[in-house]
Amino acid sequence: MPFPGASWSPSSTRFAVSSLHATAIELCLFAGDAPDAAETRMPLERAEGSRWEVTVPGIAPGQRYGYRAHGPYVPEAGHRFNPARLLIDPCARAVAGSLAWNDALAGYHPEGGPDGARPDPRDTAGLVPRSVVIDPAFDWQGDRAPATLWERTVIYECHVRGMTMRHPGVPDHLRGTFLGLASEPVIEHLLGLGVTAVELLPVFHAAIDRHLARLGLTNYWGYNPVCFFAPDARFATGYGGEQVPEFREMVRRLHAAGIEVLLDVVYNHTVEGDHAGPTLGPRGLDNAAWYRLDPLDPRRTIDLTGCGNTLDTGGGLVPEIVLASLRYWVEEMHVDGFRFDLAAVLGRREEGFDPRAPLLEAIGRDPVISRAKLIAEPWDLGQHGYAAGRFPPSWSEWNDRFRDGARRFWAGMPGTAAELASRLAGSSDIFHGRSPMASINLVTSHDGFTLHDLVSYERKRNAANGEENRDGHDANWSRNWGEEGPSASPRVRHLRERAARNFIATLAFSQGVPMLGHGDEMGRTQAGNNNAYCHDGPLTWIDWDLTPPGRELLEFTRAAFALRAANAAFRQGRFLAEADVSWRRPDGEPMREADWADPSVHAFAMHLAPADAAGEALLLLLNGGGRARTFALSGRDGPAWRSLLTSVPGPAPAAPMDHVALVPHSFMLLGPADGPDTPGG
Repeated sequence: MPFPGASWSPSSTRFAVSSLHATAIELCLFAGDAPDAAETRMPLERAEGSRWEVTVPGIAPGQRYGYRAHGPYVPEAGHRFNPARLLIDPCARAVAGSLAWNDALAGYHPEGGPDGARPDPRDTAGLVPRSVVIDPAFDWQGDRAPATLWERTVIYECHVRGMTMRHPGVPDHLRGTFLGLASEPVIEHLLGLGVTAVELLPVFHAAIDRHLARLGLTNYWGYNPVCFFAPDARFATGYGGEQVPEFREMVRRLHAAGIEVLLDVVYNHTVEGDHAGPTLGPRGLDNAAWYRLDPLDPRRTIDLTGCGNTLDTGGGLVPEIVLASLRYWVEEMHVDGFRFDLAAVLGRREEGFDPRAPLLEAIGRDPVISRAKLIAEPWDLGQHGYAAGRFPPSWSEWNDRFRDGARRFWAGMPGTAAELASRLAGSSDIFHGRSPMASINLVTSHDGFTLHDLVSYERKRNAANGEENRDGHDANWSRNWGEEGPSASPRVRHLRERAARNFIATLAFSQGVPMLGHGDEMGRTQAGNNNAYCHDGPLTWIDWDLTPPGRELLEFTRAAFALRAANAAFRQGRFLAEADVSWRRPDGEPMREADWADPSVHAFAMHLAPADAAGEALLLLLNGGGRARTFALSGRDGPAWRSLLTSVPGPAPAAPMDHVALVPHSFMLLGPADGPDTPGG
């Protein structure tokens, strides 16, 4: 079946849109972007199922268009049709410009009067951005997907604007754009880190939340989509459809460098919000078919997302749109995979999450989508919405227990050694029956403190978000190491630098798939704001003018991930068996159940056997406590050891070593004293 949306050919353009309950739908063609541009309307014909179509000859790429949908306005039955509302095509390939918020566009609640029985008669044609017809042709120049194995994958979560707006090597006119992200200096930075995949924060065309616009803020992260096929115009050099070829050029360049492109996708809600929100697209096309409605009061949407509404992915037309969107991004835009925001929504049944829900099974059966990397954020905000470890075998999942376990251990909290050991070994307690590659290991992400702020703040600083510091996480498991926020104390700063290195090493030396948050490798700060979704400016953009500690952390991160890449013992595709790993106390004796259960235990060693004939044994020493510990190294392990990497700056200890004194809150990775400079494998 052809993709929905506007499909252009030199002879004609087919327009297709979905609605189950409309009585008529009109295509609106505009002679430009001006608010008063001439509008030509023509009816669509109802085709198979929920699809409405019309084919129009003589349409040129760049044509602006929208829809008007006719039908019942009966909010108590879930229907909110209003032909006075110009509708953005949810399946448009491009949208011309951003949304300019005002009360006329947003509408009122109840709409049309105190009884809410009448639709608002004001026309929004001059207020809503128009959808754009594009030419689908693009010279991919033989583009081939890197097809990186999960075992070799290192993910770098980043924002197109945040990465590029302050980069001195990116030309001014490309800063903040897809082309800027694919510029040579940015790619060189990624390759230097050992990154194999960028995971882009949402790039679907999004809109600003009304309350943010009134505060002079924006939805910088982009988790408020209005279209599911269109790259956001804010990341392009122009607004007339350039975003499509520029996105493709970005993918082509990253692929040429061996870097995959993963998209953070939002199929759980839209910008239209709750029942008092605006009518921009899905609500006007068919509110009752697009959204989950309260069965006791269909005037209201069910909110499992914290954004006012939830798409009805359980049946009807929405699953068809989701599958078509995913295929489009893989087939036409050459994307390599997806991270699904609040993915538990996709498997929602009445009784809660079901890994055999129809949409998840359809994704698994689809010959195109199933080949892509599939990553779940395995929760939503509804009852029984936490589904970590329960997604189908072909999926990977964000591992929040890795995040929290690492944070608690390195903060020196009691009773955390066993938890960290489980995360280092691949989290088999969560992903049993699968493999460590099901675990996307993270310490930070866009949502929460940056790595610098994680070791500098114990309280969030979100007042600038306009919600009186009520938003954002309160349980951050962070530690400021003696002083809140910026510090002039050398002792505090050295402890923070050591703590940041500990977190980077924990990512690099754990089984599973590591994910870095952009700028963490250079000490990026958001001044303690742990929910900076609404700030598009220096607070959220990477500052590439690095301080000496920032340069040192960058070099440390490069070294840590080079060690991971060089040794297969860190990236095994199966859970570790007893022959692969052993756990030691600082005195060299095996860790026993009583040791793991002892809340005062903060230090232990992880011994990894060679993963193959070319590999070397490795020994990871961890001291999360507040006192120095001496580790015995010699004995049955054979030769003495030498340091490969440690979180304590300074010259490496002289080799060979048969014991090492590990300072508080630090780690050391060792290899055999007679091994190569970099562990093999």
